Amino acid sequence: MAKNTICLWYDKDAEAAARFYAATFPDSAVHAIHLAPGDYPSGKEGDVLTVEFTVAGVHCIGVNGGPAFKQTEAFPFQIAFAAIMGMTKIDVAAIEAARRG
Repeated sequence: MAKNTICLWYDKDAEAAARFYAATFPDSAVHAIHLAPGDYPSGKEGDVLTVEFTVAGVHCIGVNGGPAFKQTEAFPFQIAFAAIMGMTKIDVAAIEAARRG
């Protein structure tokens, strides 16, 4: 079965947020911090790009994506690619059937 991951967009504070959640809620932890390997248009080498963490057992990724989008009560999620690894091509009908039931 696929694992869902909640993706949270931050301006620049993904690591601080993840550490706050990990210290506040049980069954929460920071697992990995991914840094920029080099300078890029809106940042520099060593900046935190993404943070992998769990909050109350739910896997999350914090993305330091900049100020383009503000946090709201809505959130996106991603489905782990391993849900479709056995397919030789994406079977839309199978995905829709799984979604229905």
